[in-house]
Amino acid sequence: MMTLSSTRSAVRAGALTAALAAFLCTTATAVSVASAESPAARPAAVQADVPAGVTAGVAVFDRQTGTFTEQLNTAGQFRSASVVKLLIALDVLWNRSPDALSAADRARIDTMLRGSDDTAASTFWSNNGSGAIVDRMVTRLGLTDTARPPSTHPGYWGYTALSARDTVKIYRHLLDSAPAATRDYILGDLRQSTRCATDGYDQHFGIAGSFNRPWAVKQGWSGFSSGGCTAPAATASAAAGAAEEPAGADARTPAGADAVDLSRPALHTTGVVGAGDRSIVAVFTLHPGGTSYGKAYTDIGRLTRSLNVPGASRPAGTWVGTWGSGVRVRTQATTTSGAITTLPAGVEVLVGCQKRGQQVSQPPYVNDWWAQLPQYGGYMTNIYLSVPENQVPGVPVC
Repeated sequence: MMTLSSTRSAVRAGALTAALAAFLCTTATAVSVASAESPAARPAAVQADVPAGVTAGVAVFDRQTGTFTEQLNTAGQFRSASVVKLLIALDVLWNRSPDALSAADRARIDTMLRGSDDTAASTFWSNNGSGAIVDRMVTRLGLTDTARPPSTHPGYWGYTALSARDTVKIYRHLLDSAPAATRDYILGDLRQSTRCATDGYDQHFGIAGSFNRPWAVKQGWSGFSSGGCTAPAATASAAAGAAEEPAGADARTPAGADAVDLSRPALHTTGVVGAGDRSIVAVFTLHPGGTSYGKAYTDIGRLTRSLNVPGASRPAGTWVGTWGSGVRVRTQATTTSGAITTLPAGVEVLVGCQKRGQQVSQPPYVNDWWAQLPQYGGYMTNIYLSVPENQVPGVPVC
């Protein structure tokens, strides 16, 4: 049913319960979250909680008051990864109604924005002038920190330079200046963001995991080897994603070229949150080399949850760390029920409640408790939750 990383298995072979209990005392893997937290109750100025080792650029803009509630390294340039797909889509639709698109182009935009499809992005990139797309959008939107990919990698659209404050400008244009048909079409796709992207990565981190709907998101990731959802997908998509991340290439920017970091793993969450799309949120992050997708997913989630986002409603539940790889979320509390998805290895999950189900054995552990994961619509066995007891303390019984 599931496999474990060799490192984790070795650690748990000894005095596992005592070691894990000590770990929990120092890292707080279970954190209760109040439902529908009121932003008005929080201090006016909130410092973004950036996890150790992470470089971040953060901007949160409240459209109701016309002010920023969070600003951290807002002009810092990051490689955009798939966030640049917003500019690619806007360029296609500039001075053109969505109704005027061919059926093929409409399908490409839909899958590019909903499932973050790389092949669709590469088609538009090649057909519409590559780096000239970025140049046009910089002029049209008045972007200050955005630039086409470096001359060493002209075909890699994911190497476009982008900042948090420019991303806010992109969303403000979409919400306040773009034709209504364009606004509704693009945001409609972003509201339908699929949990599993077409390359097999779980893309509901950051905004999508931190806040209840309504939200609309465009995420980005680069430099990871596996992202949950489906184990073989990352390998199968390597060729399709080549325009974002060149496999096996030296990704360090040469001296004198654009100073954007092309080497460290990148994970970004951007979008709008709340009724009336009240808040625009842009969070760009770089992680230490070798960081797993589950660790980066967890870190950007904690950072995003720390932000002051007016109009946001936060999901009820308890955040708990997980261990092991290939851990599946199932429709019922049994190993024979249908698998909904596979979790990124070591990711933190929101647990709503727990109940007894099929007994699962992973020596030296046996556990018949299962956690209900409201954000996935299913259950995972408690045996892979990073808590010393069979039940998660403080989590109610379903």
